[in-house]
Amino acid sequence: MDHPNDSLFGTEPHETPAALAAALAPPAAPGHFDELRGGVSSPLADAPTGTQVHVAPDAPPAPHWARFFDTLGREGFEDLNRRTVNLERQVRDNGITYNVYTEGGGPQRPWSVDLFPLILSPRSWQQIEAGVLQRVRLLEKIMADVYGPQELLSRNLMPPALVQGHPGYLRAMHGVVPAGGRHLHICAFDLARDPSGAWWVVTQRTQAPSGLGYLLENRLVISRQFPEAFRDLKVQRLAATYRALLESLQTMCPSRGEDPRVVLLTPGPYNETYFEHAYLARYLGLTLVEGSDLTVRDQRLFLKTLKGLEPVHGVLKRLDDEFLDPLELRSDSHLGVPGLLQAIRAGNVLVANAPGTGFLESTALLGFLPALCRNLLGEELRLPALASWWCGERAAMEAALPQLGANVIKATYSGAGAGAVLGKNLSRRELDEWAGRIVREADQHTVQAYLPLSQMPTWKPSPAGDRILPRSLLLRVLAVSDGPQGWRVLPGGLTRIATAELEIASMQRGGSSADTWVMTEGEVDSTSLLHHEHPSVDTPHRTRTVTSRSAENMFWLGRYTERTENTARLARLTIESLNGEDQSSMPLLAWLTELAVSNALVLPAVPAATQARRVFERSLIAALADTEESYSVGFNLCALRGAASALRERLSLEQWNVIVRAEQDFQRGCAACTEDGDFSPVEAVRVLEALSGHTAAMTGAQTDRMTRDDGWRLLSTGRHLERLAFLAQALSCAFETAAVADEGGFEAVVALFDSTITFHAQYQQRHDIPALVDLLVLDRDNPRSLGWVAHTVRGRLAKLAGAPAGEPTPQADAVPDPKDWSLEALCERDEEGRYATLLELLQQCVDGAYRMSDELTSRYFAHSGDARYSVGA
Repeated sequence: MDHPNDSLFGTEPHETPAALAAALAPPAAPGHFDELRGGVSSPLADAPTGTQVHVAPDAPPAPHWARFFDTLGREGFEDLNRRTVNLERQVRDNGITYNVYTEGGGPQRPWSVDLFPLILSPRSWQQIEAGVLQRVRLLEKIMADVYGPQELLSRNLMPPALVQGHPGYLRAMHGVVPAGGRHLHICAFDLARDPSGAWWVVTQRTQAPSGLGYLLENRLVISRQFPEAFRDLKVQRLAATYRALLESLQTMCPSRGEDPRVVLLTPGPYNETYFEHAYLARYLGLTLVEGSDLTVRDQRLFLKTLKGLEPVHGVLKRLDDEFLDPLELRSDSHLGVPGLLQAIRAGNVLVANAPGTGFLESTALLGFLPALCRNLLGEELRLPALASWWCGERAAMEAALPQLGANVIKATYSGAGAGAVLGKNLSRRELDEWAGRIVREADQHTVQAYLPLSQMPTWKPSPAGDRILPRSLLLRVLAVSDGPQGWRVLPGGLTRIATAELEIASMQRGGSSADTWVMTEGEVDSTSLLHHEHPSVDTPHRTRTVTSRSAENMFWLGRYTERTENTARLARLTIESLNGEDQSSMPLLAWLTELAVSNALVLPAVPAATQARRVFERSLIAALADTEESYSVGFNLCALRGAASALRERLSLEQWNVIVRAEQDFQRGCAACTEDGDFSPVEAVRVLEALSGHTAAMTGAQTDRMTRDDGWRLLSTGRHLERLAFLAQALSCAFETAAVADEGGFEAVVALFDSTITFHAQYQQRHDIPALVDLLVLDRDNPRSLGWVAHTVRGRLAKLAGAPAGEPTPQADAVPDPKDWSLEALCERDEEGRYATLLELLQQCVDGAYRMSDELTSRYFAHSGDARYSVGA
């Protein structure tokens, strides 16, 4: 098959890869700086003379881009589609997601990253780095004054309405000197390049800047696609900056001589950037926590763990300020920690960034920074910001209104960049409506100059022919704390790419991202977060902290894994029995009906299988994938994924991917089962068999791939408590319905215990009750027997309680001890012919499992005995 671009790939063998790239890439849109060629090929008609760097539309790539494509080689162009496929697969395998606030249980959207990186020359980066370092120094001084003497306000260098009138200004923090003496630890600046090649600040983020995790993942996946180019272009590494941030936080923490504990505070798994929170916590070695994991006692912050309360000295927050403390800020917030501001004011915890930085994000403030820089630093701003007119000033409003159509309208008091409206996209009527709105609510609006974003090359495979297409970009650069007085700029950034239809580079609006390569003329820093410099054999063993919330999610991950496996096996057994040799066995059908109803595979109103087998079967198949109206297999699988999503920092990529694939494959398979109203039992069995394979992989990973800490013990306990209750109930029901007295029912019971092969190997074709009880209740070598499960649960509970091996504990005694079980007693019948002792034991197993679940919840997850919050002085 001919390549769609044979005319480009093969006609001129002497053509260089850089020239080939230029031939494949059309020039940037008129007025936009072309990153590939280093200038503007089609200037805007009204652009001032001399402000644009002109290049021919067919000009060769800039030197650094030429080096990139030359390293790729001519044959590398033919390989770009394969690399794109590999990149998409790696994003999926790494579980990189970005959630755009869909419904809570909806699927997460894969992270979008382009194949080509944005490449910045050393000279270009020097301008950015110097300007960003100056800006963070300036912002820190502004924070110190606004929450201190407020001289800038008294001297009218800043309008009080933009500070004290901003919802991001927190009066509760006035006069507070944060722990470590610094308000800001991470700052993000969104930059755009103008037609002359200079960089401008568009917005700045200070509350909870995102990007540190995503740009790290972008670097990981893209550098693997172009390892030779990454090495030959001498791209600066990132690890040293992350280490500097971590060490800076630890150094400035008020740890009182203790080892400083820093945690990363996240809003939770439904936040759009939760993947980044989990990834960053794992990379930096921080405990990922939600607000419910923390509590304040005596003006100090503590972490709720299985071992009790442990002090927290620093918080790297990914939560906007208004949600931090429901006692003093938003009372409806369930994301924060009651009393946290009190602990901050007492100087007992460092929070990065300190609460109260939100007013710095206002676009309106950018217009006042040049004068503030001269006043506070005695310098001119090195990195300018786009011209901004705060309409709260009458002169600024009057200057901005006539040029609305050429600029961008933004909200003054919302987050940076929120709700930006391009004036050139508005009709005359819409512009008049906006003008009226601005006049009525002047201070609520800010007008910012429009800047055509520079455009970088992106690889776009297409049936019509593969091309390198220009797309507009916005570069987010992050500065981080480097000790009490220092700052450093991360040598790279998160490049966001706009769609072809939009000129706003936003991930929320369907945009993509790109890795950012900063070239260096010197040696490449090879710093790693792995400490190899001075290895010590005296390193103390540290047990991983298990928070109460993580422990609870681990417990339910185990329960839902087992519950998914059990209901899938029961559903498959039911469908096979309804279509097998024993479909006329009334005891078997009665047993399956009762189990299906009690395990929510069908609703109680559905006719029993003994009355209408096909109606019962269709109802069961129809409900398999339901996650809302019933609690069938699909619901349990969805709940399993939900518990796992709250544990991303504790699960390996392989574990997470198995769970995601299991849910996706199951939902697709169930949709095929019920397509066009045809409820195919054969297809349903195939889907359930595939799910059983996935759950086997999950339990295998949980058994063999996880550290045996208290979190894992709770996971294992949850799984085995679920197994104990399910199997005991199923066996009890089999005796009550007389299914065990029927040949088909007997075999079905053994199959539900997943013990068919073992049973026939030990007892051949015997279908007597003692053999059944021996294998399914007493056999301590059978992991599906009640005796083995009860023994395992008791051992896990004893270990969790810290008891010596073999010593009973009050917790473990809730579950019957298999040592007291006797085959003779369990097989004895009473006067009515019932196996009363066996049935009593089975009921004890069911009751003990559920009672144990409640006790574990009360003991380890609720912390109900410590519900009081300290808010007094």
